[in-house]
Amino acid sequence: MSNQACSLQAPVRHLFGPGPSPVHPRVYEAMRQPIVGHLDPFFFQVNEEIRGLLNLCFGTSNDFTMVISGTGSAGMETAVVNFIEPGSKVCIFANGYFSDRLTEMATRQRAQVVRLEKPWGEVFTDAEAEQFIAREKPAAVAFVQAETSTGAYQPGHGIACAAHAHGALVIMDCVTSLGGMPVDVDAAGIDIAYSGTQKALGCPPGLAPITVSPLALDWLRQRKTTPASWYLDLKLLLDYYESAHRYHHTAPISMFYALREALEIVKEEGLEARFARHKSNHEAFVAGLASLGLQMHVAPEHRLWTLNTPRVPEGSIDLEIRKRLMAGYSIEIAGGFGPLAGKVLRIGTMGYGSSAENVNLLLKALKSALA
Repeated sequence: MSNQACSLQAPVRHLFGPGPSPVHPRVYEAMRQPIVGHLDPFFFQVNEEIRGLLNLCFGTSNDFTMVISGTGSAGMETAVVNFIEPGSKVCIFANGYFSDRLTEMATRQRAQVVRLEKPWGEVFTDAEAEQFIAREKPAAVAFVQAETSTGAYQPGHGIACAAHAHGALVIMDCVTSLGGMPVDVDAAGIDIAYSGTQKALGCPPGLAPITVSPLALDWLRQRKTTPASWYLDLKLLLDYYESAHRYHHTAPISMFYALREALEIVKEEGLEARFARHKSNHEAFVAGLASLGLQMHVAPEHRLWTLNTPRVPEGSIDLEIRKRLMAGYSIEIAGGFGPLAGKVLRIGTMGYGSSAENVNLLLKALKSALA
């Protein structure tokens, strides 16, 4: 067997788009650790450590916290197929691309989907949530806390309070907030929350953390119908990860190593310090954008700290800006899509990439690209 160096040489990029985000060197190092089998006791030990560390990030004491082998969209589909039954009514707060994806998944589950619409970049008030849920009386409610398509942050406390008052379960997408902003699952009263590893957690893409409240777990145990997805059936996954360790699928071991190390880094930094870092770097970046004459798409009080959406200046073309950033600085950012196509840039300041040094690099590069 050859011991020569790897023949593949990938380019070095500055990943400042909506994800994947930059990966900490310790996470890369963790992925070089020897593979064990997916039924090895060491793997289940790593998984148990991950569960405790994830609860810290989620802001929960839930016993039912696990990782789905798949990206954030697998976490979304896990929530939908397990907690939205065919024929049941689900209310979706629709104000961006990923609420549209929730709608698509729920529709494919043959649920009765009802949407409350707002322009991309706006958020819903507690009063609007109460009126919507009281009128529709759904079995479940779903919303996106951190909308990656718009850069808007949707608080969940009012939505969850209204949902529980009318007997509905609450599903929350926190793919672009977990590890970079308060998620507050328990304090907000969220029943099911899912995320992804490639955003503020600073991991490669490939896993989807999910947590389930005791109320939702009790509902799942009493569910009479079988979820349409075998692979994402949480009852089967529980048998694999927790009780009998009964074979279900071959988990991506190296990614579990990576997530465990990334979460250990979060713990060492401290959540409050980590949130403060993301907030201060976001604010410094926004101030720098203003000095370049760029306006933000989202109102100040509703902005994500992890993803920024400055408007494309009049007379500029977003694709040309992005091409110049890549050619001149190896910087990757993203453009808008849907109603925001050609209108905004999507620039991530999250995870390992959220630093004063990177903010300065971004502003210098943008000034050059816009000139």
